[in-house]
Amino acid sequence: MEEAPEDRPTPRRRGRTALLIAGAAALGVIAGTCTGYLIQADRPPTPLPPLSQPVLGRAKGPAPEPLSAAQDRKVKADGDLRKLLLKKPAGARYVDWAPGEDGWMDIAAYADTYDDPAGAFDELVADEYRRAAITLWEAGDQVVEIRLVQFRQEQHVTAAETVEDGRLWAREYEADSWPIPGTGNGTALTFTRPEKEPGYEPYYRASALACRGDIMMQIFVSDTKPISKKTIMDLSVRQLERL
Repeated sequence: MEEAPEDRPTPRRRGRTALLIAGAAALGVIAGTCTGYLIQADRPPTPLPPLSQPVLGRAKGPAPEPLSAAQDRKVKADGDLRKLLLKKPAGARYVDWAPGEDGWMDIAAYADTYDDPAGAFDELVADEYRRAAITLWEAGDQVVEIRLVQFRQEQHVTAAETVEDGRLWAREYEADSWPIPGTGNGTALTFTRPEKEPGYEPYYRASALACRGDIMMQIFVSDTKPISKKTIMDLSVRQLERL
């Protein structure tokens, strides 16, 4: 059973608080500049250095070999994200009710997974959403969903900031959490209480959130029995190794 949309981390908010912080930073720069002019006015002029500078010699030795496609992360990141997704384990089967189309989620499909699709759409535009790849499989009663969400990051480091927001969001819920090795603030969680919905068997949830460069990894797991730390950590580490 797929995790309810309201339980997923939401895109970070840019509102009045962000504007106030930006305004305070700007005032600090202006005040510092004015103080500098006043101090400098009472000092004698400082001689300028000569325009001619020594020419630096070129390093000796052969030029370094260019990275291969396998070593160059940008080649992978700009290629087919679907190829970077984990493959289903033996005995599992892919499901045909995954959001999006053919393993891709455009901005509309991704926004539609939130409680307020219109609001999420606007925020994703501001967050420079580029594209997302998704895979979804089930093995018995366990369902695993993995998303790789990529941002343009021309104005904001959205992937890392969203991961940090998700880490803070997780503190509001009854969950056990662990840092994901090799990430700055990646987090894996298992929720201690089962979800109960009318007409459905109670189920447990686990999730993980981390990033590599401009790609954010999201993992959601649900099962009719509690999900172990090993399960969510193993999925997280193996998926990050592919990025």
